[in-house]
Amino acid sequence: MQSAQEWLTPETFAMLETIEATGSFAAAARALGLVPSTLTYRIRQLEDALDVLLYDRSSRQAKPTEAGAELLREGKRLLQDIDAVANRVKRVATGWESQFTVAVDAIISRATVLELCESFFQQSTPTRLRLREETLSGTLEALTLGQADLAIGVGADASAHAGVHVKPIGTAAFVFAVAPHHPLAQAPEPLSDSTLQQHRAVAVSDSVQRGVGMTLGLLHGQDVFTVGSMQAKLEAQLRGLGGGNLPLAMAAPYISAGHLVVKRTERAIRQFTIHYAWRGGKSNAQGRALQWWLAQLESPATRTALLERHHSN
Repeated sequence: MQSAQEWLTPETFAMLETIEATGSFAAAARALGLVPSTLTYRIRQLEDALDVLLYDRSSRQAKPTEAGAELLREGKRLLQDIDAVANRVKRVATGWESQFTVAVDAIISRATVLELCESFFQQSTPTRLRLREETLSGTLEALTLGQADLAIGVGADASAHAGVHVKPIGTAAFVFAVAPHHPLAQAPEPLSDSTLQQHRAVAVSDSVQRGVGMTLGLLHGQDVFTVGSMQAKLEAQLRGLGGGNLPLAMAAPYISAGHLVVKRTERAIRQFTIHYAWRGGKSNAQGRALQWWLAQLESPATRTALLERHHSN
């Protein structure tokens, strides 16, 4: 006797669907080009293999039992999955990656990234898209460890890694800001390191998995409140839980509304050139998903939005 695994085939599920559609074994046999006894025999073999009763024999109609109805439901789902896999395999053969992962740094506009994702899905590609939220050196690490195919929001040092290609997005300016009710809001400017050291700083944790990670703008011995994202850092500073540098584009509306106060410090105004990076060789060897994303990042408007559009219009 054949095993259940040998019987649970696309042909078996198609046979069950035909029985359901026609309403009887005799009608299903005609539709399948079989004599009724052959179809009945196959159903009995299937029942023996599964050790269940699939149809109620007391009815003239092909009425499934609860077990039969469940098998039919699962069979339909599996047939749909098989069709989906076949379609994905055919599409992947055209050059699209099966999965494409983008590592996005905390400084990058999430709204703009999601708009790019929306445009990507409109291409009706077979590629499954995945986003990784990273911070500081963790963004580049995701790329170099092979956990991401594209990293948006890395430093120029990414080019030091073999096989990594880097292009600039633009320059991001940072400002030191505190809530109006924070003690530093009324302190004389420029704020010295010794003054800053007396107050808690809010910092974003580095998502790097290897090593100690990177810290920016922190002073030795200073109390630090560490959060997981740039948005959380902004919210913490709005609550007066500490001070720190924030991307000007992200903080600007709160500064204009008086919810944040910008303070000059003895240290120079911080500006960073932000880049995107990817792994791979010549363009003719790149997958089509990578080609699509790189083409979008060539747009000056897109690059500007990635750094500046942190708020809805």
